[in-house]
Amino acid sequence: MSTRQDRVLLPPPLIYLIFVALAWALAELLPLPLAENDWTRYFGWGLIDAGILLAAWSALALTQHDTTLNPYKKPKRLLQRGPFRYSRNPIYLGFTLIYAGIGLLLHSWWPWLLLPLLILVMNRAVIVHEEAVLERLFGDAYRRYRARVRRWL
Repeated sequence: MSTRQDRVLLPPPLIYLIFVALAWALAELLPLPLAENDWTRYFGWGLIDAGILLAAWSALALTQHDTTLNPYKKPKRLLQRGPFRYSRNPIYLGFTLIYAGIGLLLHSWWPWLLLPLLILVMNRAVIVHEEAVLERLFGDAYRRYRARVRRWL
């Protein structure tokens, strides 16, 4: 039976959506404007596109290797190929790029001010749980992978 610390509190996409909503609400209530120009729009959409591609590539790699995308389910294998060669959490990195792109499109400093808190929440509420599960399931193989590949980049 799992304990509270063994469970993800909220689904990761929901955590990102909550932070986008919070940034948007703060931008509306307490404006901290960021420059609005073609560069912020192009770069914002570029980050969104890059994030979608990275998350999709990562999800495809997981499904091709017959393991789960769902952080609530037990993974069947430790994936170390594709985007997982560069980041232990490429899907969350992709979500973060999407968040940053949305932040530029909101033309507000709020998403950037909230970004460290978002990373902290992801690390403590999601990633630490997933790392504990992977270490329990894959032991030394996961520890070697963790020593070789960084959590984010």
